[in-house]
Amino acid sequence: MPDLPLPDLPLIALAPLVPLLAALPFALRPGARPGRLPAMAEGAMLGALALVLAGLWQFLTHGAQSLPFAGLALLRLDAISATLALLVAFVGWVVIRYARRYLDGEAREGRFHGLTLAAIACVLMMVQAASLPVLVAGFVATGLVLQQLLIFYHDRPEAQRAAAKFIRVWGAGDLALLAATALLWHSLGTVDIARLTLVSSLDASAQIGVAFVVLAAALKTAAFPLHGWLTEVMEAPTPVSALLHAGIINAGGVMVITLSGLVQHSAGAMAALVVLGGFTALFGALVMLTQSAVKTALAWSTVAQMGFMLLQCGLGLWALALLHIVAHSLYKAHAFLSSGGAVAAVNATRKPGPVAVPGVWSVLRAFALALGLFGAVAGVFTLTLGEKSPQALALGAMLIFGVSYLIAQGLADAAPGALTRRTFAASLAAALAYFSFQVVAQAVWGPSLPAVPQAGPLEWALIVLAVLSFGLVAFAQALFPLWAHHPSTAGLRVHLANGLYLNALLDRMIGGFRLPLKS
Repeated sequence: MPDLPLPDLPLIALAPLVPLLAALPFALRPGARPGRLPAMAEGAMLGALALVLAGLWQFLTHGAQSLPFAGLALLRLDAISATLALLVAFVGWVVIRYARRYLDGEAREGRFHGLTLAAIACVLMMVQAASLPVLVAGFVATGLVLQQLLIFYHDRPEAQRAAAKFIRVWGAGDLALLAATALLWHSLGTVDIARLTLVSSLDASAQIGVAFVVLAAALKTAAFPLHGWLTEVMEAPTPVSALLHAGIINAGGVMVITLSGLVQHSAGAMAALVVLGGFTALFGALVMLTQSAVKTALAWSTVAQMGFMLLQCGLGLWALALLHIVAHSLYKAHAFLSSGGAVAAVNATRKPGPVAVPGVWSVLRAFALALGLFGAVAGVFTLTLGEKSPQALALGAMLIFGVSYLIAQGLADAAPGALTRRTFAASLAAALAYFSFQVVAQAVWGPSLPAVPQAGPLEWALIVLAVLSFGLVAFAQALFPLWAHHPSTAGLRVHLANGLYLNALLDRMIGGFRLPLKS
């Protein structure tokens, strides 16, 4: 990655400066009427988006570049950073545009726009970081700005409690990353990300440094059991929930993917990502099913999705994990911004009548059919495009379990023929889409990321454990209508709806129940 003189710096490196400079008028006039400032905020984001697109063109025409200063690599331009910067700038522009109407007339509208611009600038710097000190600085700055957004309605005790939990968990992640930086510099003699990803072996000190990287990633992605703050962000304005998906809640995954060449040399770190990510995904998905509020269910869905993304990283499916970040960010930002009309839309939908309840044999047939379709599609792609890794096949099996529930409904005795055909088509489409997107992701980002590691005994054990766990949970979910009214099930549902009370334990640990009311 060649170092460029200042006149030839990548244009994408200027993208964080535009929203940061645009935030200054809001900071200098916090109590003034917004006036034209919201329009200026949207214009600044369009300017940042244009610079990112220009940087992407530079990468396509001139290759990877970096911006050095005083012997330290500051920002980089490559396939990964360009993709993430484009995602952050686009979602940031959408959030700013939405917030202009959402907060129109709000007493502190200007402050919100200023903080949002500052947060986007910090994230743009973070996803382009070319060295660990710059990455740490981006994380710290992002956390401080987001804390202020979480307490935008500062007279709400719930908002104060969520912000207090967030800054503790996020700050702990910053400390873990700082410790990793010190250990990796002491062991490998560099903090440059490009050089770190080229190492061929790790000594004991570097292994501990990688462990701290994984710990920081888990804390940044609200992984189990410190996920509680994410489920309480609804106390902030709705645009904040969407902004979280512009490289903030998935920042841990961004960091691990950026350092994938280093992390993959530690078998223990990869195993920890699989176990922690898989358990977080299953836990978040189960709790999500018990939620009645739309935004709370979306928050728990994000917990599950971030866990699944860490699982993908632990399996070495780096390109798929990056694709997951991009797709989930776009989908979930839209879901939060449109959540206000979700209830009305559901109520306006014509109710089709009772749902077909599948029996045990219907569920078993559904799983067999789904896996059979998946195997057939996998065989076709393997014959035409080459052999697939066991990790990729295992991940596809976990995903196909998600549509097995639909197929089970289609195979129920009371199901009409149209429903059966539709659910069969859904399973086939899911299998085709999975392998198609895998090919596309590998073609776009594969050359910049490590190859999927060979599966040894540890990897095979984790693969089998993950597939069985996801299969059992999906099987239980498909049979839920049969045992939903059992007394013991009702009690379990209450416990799951409260997240097994882990959030309450965290509140007690930090004194969150006794936070003073500030005005």
